[in-house]
Amino acid sequence: MDSNYSASTIQVLKGLEAVRKRPGMYIGSTGIDGLHHLVYEVVDNSIDEALAGYCTDVLVVLERNDIVRVEDNGRGIPVDLHPTEGISALELVMTRLHAGGKFDKKNYKVSGGLHGVGVSVVNALSSWMEVQVHLNGKLYFQKYREGIPVDPVAEIGVTDRRGTVVRFKADPTIFEETVYSYDVLSNRLRELAFLNKGVKIILVDERLSTPKSIEFKFEGGLRQFIEHLNKNKNVLHKDVVYFHGTRDDVEIEVGLQYNDSFNEIVFSYVNGINTREGGTHLTGFRAALSRTVNEFFKKSKYVKKLDETLSIDDVSEGLTAVLSVKVMEPQFEGQTKGKLGNSEVKGIVDGFCSDQLDLYFQKYPEIVNAILEKCVLAAKARIAARQARELTRRKNLLDSASLPGKLADCQEKDPTKCEIFIVEGDSAGGSAKMGRNRVYQAILPLWGKMLNVEKTRIDKVIGNDKLQPIIASLGAGIGNEFDVSKLRYHKVIIMADADVDGSHIRTLLLTFFFRYMTPLILNGHVYLAMPPLYKISWDKEIRYAYDDDEKDRILSGVEKDPSKIAVQRYKGLGEMNPEQLWETTMDPERRNIIQISMEDAVLADQMFTTLMGEQVEPRRQFIEENALAVSNLDI
Repeated sequence: MDSNYSASTIQVLKGLEAVRKRPGMYIGSTGIDGLHHLVYEVVDNSIDEALAGYCTDVLVVLERNDIVRVEDNGRGIPVDLHPTEGISALELVMTRLHAGGKFDKKNYKVSGGLHGVGVSVVNALSSWMEVQVHLNGKLYFQKYREGIPVDPVAEIGVTDRRGTVVRFKADPTIFEETVYSYDVLSNRLRELAFLNKGVKIILVDERLSTPKSIEFKFEGGLRQFIEHLNKNKNVLHKDVVYFHGTRDDVEIEVGLQYNDSFNEIVFSYVNGINTREGGTHLTGFRAALSRTVNEFFKKSKYVKKLDETLSIDDVSEGLTAVLSVKVMEPQFEGQTKGKLGNSEVKGIVDGFCSDQLDLYFQKYPEIVNAILEKCVLAAKARIAARQARELTRRKNLLDSASLPGKLADCQEKDPTKCEIFIVEGDSAGGSAKMGRNRVYQAILPLWGKMLNVEKTRIDKVIGNDKLQPIIASLGAGIGNEFDVSKLRYHKVIIMADADVDGSHIRTLLLTFFFRYMTPLILNGHVYLAMPPLYKISWDKEIRYAYDDDEKDRILSGVEKDPSKIAVQRYKGLGEMNPEQLWETTMDPERRNIIQISMEDAVLADQMFTTLMGEQVEPRRQFIEENALAVSNLDI
C-alpha cells in the first residue's frame, strides 16, 4: 500500500455548480454518446490506477434496469478526513468538481482524468450512486442521490480485497436514452486493453436471460491493436513497425503497418484518452512520417517515376497507425478531451518519431521499399485526381450552371433549412420531384449502380459519372478537401427501395460518404428514408405499415371481413404516386427517417472492409453468421 496516498493528497478547486443544468458542457451531450461517456469516466479512473502501476483488473457490469457497476483492484479512494475540507476524501472526490489526486503528479505521473471532474459529474448526472472502497482490510460505503450524499462515509465490514466499486444509475430525466450498448462499450474497453498491455478488462452483460461476458487482455499491446485494425486487409509488410520510448518526460508509443487499401486508419491517444480530433501529438507524428518517407524516397529508385515529392496524402494511403503518448500536464480542448493542445508535444513527438523511423527503415529496407511503392502509386493517383478536378472545374466554368442537370434544387438558400433526397431511379425521382415541398426539398435521382469506392482510388471516384452529380450537388468537395461548412443541405436523405437492390444502393452510398465525406456522418447530416412496406385499405380508409408488426397491428384493429381488406406490398418507390410518396416518406410531420451515426470508428471501418472490400472469405463468413437475422429479403 502507498502510504503517501491519503486524504491530504486530494486537492480541491471548489464547486459542483450547473452540472445538472448544463450536462453537455461536461460530457458532450445528453444523447447516447453522453450516456456512454459516464461509463468511460468511471473506467478511466481505474485505468489511471493501472497507469500508476496499482491496478491489473477492471470489471464493468451492465446490470438490469440500466445500472452500471465498475470494479477495480487499485489502491481504493482514500476515506480519511481531508485536512482542510473536514470531510472524507471519498465524499470530496465524489461530490466536488476539480477534487482529485491528479493535480500535483505525486500520485499519478500521468492520468486521463486531468480536470478532476469525471466521477463527480457522473455522480451529479445519476439518479443515485453507490461507492464501496476496499482499503487496509476494511470496507467503506457511501450512497448519493443526484450527487448529494445520503449519509456520511461509513465503515461497514472487513475485506481481503483492495480497490473501488462504483455502481450508478444514469438519471432518465437528464438523458434522452438510458439503455447502454454492449457493442459500443466492448469496443471502447478493447481499445483500452490494447493501450494498456497486460491489464485485464472484463465486460459482463447481466441484462440478458443468459448473461454474456467478454475478456480483454493483450500482452502485445499496440502491435496487436494494429493487427486487429488490419484484420481482413492485405498488408504490405508482415511485421508491424513498432517503437516505444520517452523523450523530455513524454512517453511515446507507435505502431504502424501499411495495407493495399486506399484509405488510412489513424488513432491517437493521450494518457489512454482517444483524441478524436487529433492535436499536437498527431501533427508531430504525421510530420515525422512524411519527412522520413520522403528522405528515403529521394535516395530510392522510385524518385525517377515521379516529378514531385510525396505529399502527406500519398504517405497516408493504406496507412494503419496508432499513436499513444503519455503527458504529465496535458492541455485538452474541452472535458471530452477531443484534441491535445500542448505546443511543446509536437516537436517532441516529431523528433522522437523521426529518429525511430529512420533507424527502423535503415534496418529493414524491404519494408521501406513496400511503403515507397505504395506511396508512388498514391502520388500518381493524386496527380490524376488533381487533373480530373481541374477538368471538372473548367467544364463547370463553361457551363451556364455547374449543378447537375438532373438535380431539382430547392428555393431556400439557408443550408440549415434545406434537405436533399438522393433517390434511386428516375421513376421514383420523378414522383419525388412532383410530391416534394419545393421551398426546402431538393431531389437528385440516381440511375444505375454506382461505384464501390472501397476498391477504388480517389482519381476514379472524382471521374465517375454516377458520383459526380452527388459531389457537385452537395458542394462541399471530397476527400481531404471536403469542407462541411460549405455543405448546401444539412439533411442528406438516401431514399431507396425496400429490396436487395435498394439495400445495395444504400450501402454503396454510405461507403462513399464514410470514405470520402466522413464529416458528413460525424456531424449527423446523413439520413435514411424509411418508405412503408405495405398499403392497407378498406372502405375509404388507407393506412401504411412500415414493418410486418405494424401491418399485423393495423389488421387486428380492423373490424372488417378480411376479404374486403386490401394489402399491397410495395416493391419499389416508383409504385407510389407523388401524393403517397409525400405523405409516407417525405413529409417531415409524418415520415420516418433514421439518422446515421458513427459510434465506433474501428467497428465502422471493419464493417465496410468486410462488406465492400476485396476479400471474399470474411464476407461469406459474415453472411453465414447473420443470415438467420435477415427479414424482408426479396428474392
